[in-house]
Parts: sequence; structure tokens; C-alpha cells
Amino acid sequence: MKTAVSSYSFRKWYTKENLNIFEIINKAKEIGFEAIEFTNLELPPENEDIFELADKVKKETDKVGIEISCYSVSADLLCGSDGDLEKEIEKIKRKVDVARILGVKMMRHDATFNFPEHPLGFNNVLPRLAEGCRKITEYAEQFGIKTMVENHGFFCQDSDRMEALVNAVAHKNFGLQVDMGNFLCADEDPVIAVSRCARYAFNAHVKDFIYISGREEIPTSGFILTRGGNYIRGTVAGHGIVPIKACVNSLKKAGYDGFLTLEFEGWEESELAIKSGCELLDRLVKL
Repeated sequence: MKTAVSSYSFRKWYTKENLNIFEIINKAKEIGFEAIEFTNLELPPENEDIFELADKVKKETDKVGIEISCYSVSADLLCGSDGDLEKEIEKIKRKVDVARILGVKMMRHDATFNFPEHPLGFNNVLPRLAEGCRKITEYAEQFGIKTMVENHGFFCQDSDRMEALVNAVAHKNFGLQVDMGNFLCADEDPVIAVSRCARYAFNAHVKDFIYISGREEIPTSGFILTRGGNYIRGTVAGHGIVPIKACVNSLKKAGYDGFLTLEFEGWEESELAIKSGCELLDRLVKL
């Protein structure tokens, strides 16, 4: 396995210190990560063309000596582009073109964002989601880019739904980005969920949460409500309730040997949290 960090982890840091995307690349290398994953190419200079920016980013990572592990982008195959599926698919294909310039071998796109539940229910919309994912991965395959969705967005979050989607797409170029922390949003045990999804994993996120039961007093601001009515808040990897080591063991048992990517979204000071996360990942890959 190799260690990586999501550019999303730096959002508080770059807001506080006004870092640009090229400084983030250098910070990731300096801290000790082997790769960086970009989310929507955050922080593009004003009015810069996305393809020109991608080319500059690729050149900077090559110069610094850090891989780009994955390109993660927003998408919604149910409601995006005013509900026009073909239009949304074409929009995501253009993001595949950005991934080509970045030189990545993997791209994650969302399946959908729907919370509360879509009125038709997951099984009823599964064929539409599978059609969209299949067309996108068929386009990406010709460029040597694997595509995947993440357990992300509440509606498409449970491990059984993720497994159902990847099997409905039924394409060797399509898999999952398994985020061990995100399963808590659907009130699932992360170890059980990861063990179910590990066989389909193309990429893996290490994320941790603080948890408060919905039976307890309502917490102060900063927490999000899970689908089952409990409360979670992002925290430093290893400081919360996610059994990270056990989840990594499940991935390894399934034969996963890709990137372990830190995604920090807590309230703590970002620099210390990211450095601490890098230390944890270094230990995990040596297990």
C-alpha cells in the first residue's frame, strides 16, 4: 500500500494561510505523503481554464515528486443537470478529460446526493444509477482510467447499496472508493461494511469521527445527524470511534494493495491533524 492525502483535508489550512493549490502539493510532499488526491481541483485561480490548471498541477506534482492518486469530482445521476441523465453523463465525461491531463489512473464521481430518502427508494432508481456509471466508465476505460463511486451522500451510502450498485454496473473498470468513516452516516459498523465492500475497492479513505448517540443530549454545533438520528463530527484519524486498524486489515485480507488516503474534516488544527494522520498511515501500511 501507499499513503496519500485528499486535498480536501487542507481546506481549513489554506483558508487560514491563503495557500494555493501548488503550495498544498508541496505541503503534502513535505509532510511525507507518497501521493495526493484532488477533489474538484479546489482553489483554481480566478478565470483560469480547468484544463490549463490541470496541466500546471500535473507539472508541479512531477517537479515535486509526488503522485496524483485519484481525481474526485461532484456528480448527481438522479437530480443533476435538471434531471437530464445524458446531460449529466456528458458533464462527467468532461471531468474524465481533466483526469487524463492529470495523468491519473482512477477517478471517483458521486452517484447522487439525496437526503432524506428519494421518494422512489434505492432499488427503484438503481437501474438509472447503474446506467450512468456504466456509460462513464466505458468512456474512461479507453484512456486507462478506472472509475468508482464512494459511500457518500446518505442515499448511496450503505454497504449493501454500494455492493448492489457495483454489481448492477457489472463492469471490470468500475469499482468503489471505500471510505471507512462514511459508513457511520448510515449507522453501519465500519468493520462489517468495509469487509463487505473491500473486494470491490479501487481506492480507500481513512477518516475518523467522534460519535454521540441520539439517545443522549443534543450536542453543540459542529455535528451532523446520521440517517438513524445519531450525531457524528469529523476528527483526527485515530482519535475517534472508527476502528481504523481493523478496517485496514479487512482491506488487506481482500487483497487490496492500493492507496490509503487520509481525509480529514475535523474542527482541530489542520496542520497537526494532517501530520498526525500521515504518521498513522505510515504505521498502517507496515502492518
